[in-house]
Amino acid sequence: MHPTMTSMAAMRSFRRDPSVTGRRLPPGTVRRILGVARPYRRDLGFFLGLVVGSSLIGVVTPLLAGNIVNRIASLEGTSGDIVRIALFIAGLAVVDAAISLGTRWYSARIGEGVIYDLRSQVFAHVQRMPVAFFTRTQTGALVSRLNNDVVGAQQAFTSTLSGVVSNVIGLVLTAGVMLTLSWQITLLSLVLVPLFVLPARRIGGRLQEITRESYELNASMNATMTERFNVAGALLVKLFGRPDAEERSFSGRAARVRDIGVLSAMYGRFFFTALTLVAALATALVYGLGGWLAFTGSLSPGDVVALALLLSRLYGPLTALANVRVDVMSAMVSFDRVFEVLDLPPMDPRGGGRRPGARR
Repeated sequence: MHPTMTSMAAMRSFRRDPSVTGRRLPPGTVRRILGVARPYRRDLGFFLGLVVGSSLIGVVTPLLAGNIVNRIASLEGTSGDIVRIALFIAGLAVVDAAISLGTRWYSARIGEGVIYDLRSQVFAHVQRMPVAFFTRTQTGALVSRLNNDVVGAQQAFTSTLSGVVSNVIGLVLTAGVMLTLSWQITLLSLVLVPLFVLPARRIGGRLQEITRESYELNASMNATMTERFNVAGALLVKLFGRPDAEERSFSGRAARVRDIGVLSAMYGRFFFTALTLVAALATALVYGLGGWLAFTGSLSPGDVVALALLLSRLYGPLTALANVRVDVMSAMVSFDRVFEVLDLPPMDPRGGGRRPGARR
């Protein structure tokens, strides 16, 4: 996964509500989720294979770049050797681009397939419910299950699954290769991680608060517009003579949404700036300590360059995985909310009522 995309995924992860981790899921939820994925197991296999291939290319490319630097510094080999290595790096870039298209295709195929299956099942199931069910149930809640929760469940097989797998594999491979090249530099680089992760958690908590407030204000403004932009609502405003009060109330909420948008943008920029700063500090550490080790003969110049390039692929996965439990639980809770609808006992076609022996 590209470092910028990894950073964006990490920020989304920190914005999610951590309270989902305290929710108890019914037994068998994971088994039912695997049942939803069963029709797509072949596509999932190809998808995960492509993710692994992309992670391997991400580690091999810096090593090849380091090899070129070593050949130039030591004047070993020929210019033809360097050109061949450079062409191989270019070939890997083309392969990685093709893999990126392939992973996106499989991701879309699996995700849209899961959405189709769940929506079809929920809609068909609700159609079989007795009339009493519709008198007790809010339409908006049902529509939310068909839209928001189904999309949240779909993300379990696309962004969450691919993110976790690619980050874990990328982190293990990158850290393993870096430790092989220089365990001292690798450990010192990892010491800088808390300098970013701890402030990111605080920013994430604040983003959760203002995002939730923004959703509530937008919902309130939508309700107001729906009520006022029809004949009955407009007549009430005219009759009671409160257009100025209504305007002030609406403008106040709209202004708060505007302010939240500015705050959210600045928090997001701070998140990316902090991650970039920590990575830059770590890169300076690699060049400084690595250069000193190269002068003492403990490290080659190519290894210093390879470590610096690998470092850029280390912090994104580390940051994203710091909040992985929230990502996984958010997806599982969405599945559970969909399963709650599917578990409602439908109308008995023989008697027009509840199924015999169904739970109340």
